Amino acid sequence: MLGTVVNAAAVIAGCLVGLLFKGGVPDKYNKTIMHAVSLAVLVIGIKGALGSDALLVVIFSLALGSFIGEAMRIEDGLEYLGRSLEKRFSGKEKGTGDDGKFYQGFVTATLIFCVGSMAIVGSLESGLAGNHQTLFAKSALDGITSIILGSSFGIGVLFSSLPIFLYQGSITMAAVFIKPFLVPEVVSQMSSVGGVLIMAIGINLLGAAKIRIGSMLPAIFLPMAWYLINLLF
Repeated sequence: MLGTVVNAAAVIAGCLVGLLFKGGVPDKYNKTIMHAVSLAVLVIGIKGALGSDALLVVIFSLALGSFIGEAMRIEDGLEYLGRSLEKRFSGKEKGTGDDGKFYQGFVTATLIFCVGSMAIVGSLESGLAGNHQTLFAKSALDGITSIILGSSFGIGVLFSSLPIFLYQGSITMAAVFIKPFLVPEVVSQMSSVGGVLIMAIGINLLGAAKIRIGSMLPAIFLPMAWYLINLLF
């Protein structure tokens, strides 16, 4: 679990650094920086989405995964958790909140840090071989990103460390059981689905749409289920 602990700690530290800049940067700069970050997230998502040629698997995973996610009310659960944390820690009840920035920062950071191949592959390497290098590299990237997000959204970004710990920790603990199904082809398909979701995060950050990305999260794991079905039949 060392890699996951370091990753969560890097996000906390990065957010705290970002909070030092919050309020000290004029709004027009914050807005331009957020647009730049949003475009960068879009580019990262596009690059990841092009990682697999199995387009039918990607499309099927996104469609079915979205249906499953809506049935499980994942987006609503994230919103409830974010709002609960906001009410408790942001001082909104005292009139000092940031009009939903806590919740937006929490959900946005959680999705950015949890969606992607580095979270999955790095957690597997940690669990199977005690190799934490991928998660250490991810920690550096997430730490830098959390500085930017923390300066824009505030302390909500800090609390994304909890979903990171639970998500990556669960994969690490289950690594021995799921390793046989994570052949390179499946990993590339999962990364492709994750890339599409990262693109959606960039679109949301730009304010071009309000995509319920949280409810699409099960789609990431459906290529593995599809591979298992092929093995059985």
